[in-house]
Amino acid sequence: MSNTTAELEELLMQRSLTDAQLLAAADQAPEFRILPDATVIKIGGQSVIDRGRSAVYPLVEEIVAARKAHKLLIGTGAGTRARHLYSIAAGLNLPAGVLAQLGASVADQNAAMLGQLLAQHGISMVDSAGMSAVPLFLAEVHGVVFSGMPPYKLWIRPGVEGVIPPYRTDAGCFLVAEQFGCKSMIYVKDEDGLYTANPKTSKDAKFIPKISVDEMKAARLHDSILEFPVLDLLKDARYVRQVQVVNGLVPGNLTRALAGEHVGTLITAS
Repeated sequence: MSNTTAELEELLMQRSLTDAQLLAAADQAPEFRILPDATVIKIGGQSVIDRGRSAVYPLVEEIVAARKAHKLLIGTGAGTRARHLYSIAAGLNLPAGVLAQLGASVADQNAAMLGQLLAQHGISMVDSAGMSAVPLFLAEVHGVVFSGMPPYKLWIRPGVEGVIPPYRTDAGCFLVAEQFGCKSMIYVKDEDGLYTANPKTSKDAKFIPKISVDEMKAARLHDSILEFPVLDLLKDARYVRQVQVVNGLVPGNLTRALAGEHVGTLITAS
């Protein structure tokens, strides 16, 4: 047993699990990425899947072509149906944990539909974020579909305001990328990336090709293209230190992003 391991075991036996020295010792382990060659792509629910065939079919074709050169973990958003459920449940004064389960049910439905569209190409849906079969799918067919909602359910951390679950599908997909040590995280939306304002409603909105988490917060853009908690997760991440946001309605954008091109917006941890 190495000195570092012996010290860690001694601290674990003697200290609180929140002790600063114990946490520092636990952080000394060398980096180990479980799926270092894989990329997580998140297909937006409202921005892509809710648009139906015209948006989804071309993206399916692009995914099938891209998986020849890339290993893809494909997460799904929840979208409009989840917002409808949130509205009803919040009006009934139900807690965040119940809303999280309702939102997860819609993301699950979207994953099931996307999985069926990709089934003839051997790409299947897996049921939960535990995803024990993912390495096999990636090794054999270079792709797998999962529901993007993190599986917190009743155990979700309540938001500072209101009962809308703060950790939704943007956060869930990022957590998969970070915990598996994937090489990149790409969000497929219906905008070219981040803007200074909502481009759907503001004529003066300016496109931002690259920005850091701190710069986004300083400009009060922290909830404009991604869920707010994603920025804090990115800031604290060990492996995934930037994310990319691309317009999936433009053919070829996802392929270019997977190839390492700076298309869309890059959001960096620092």
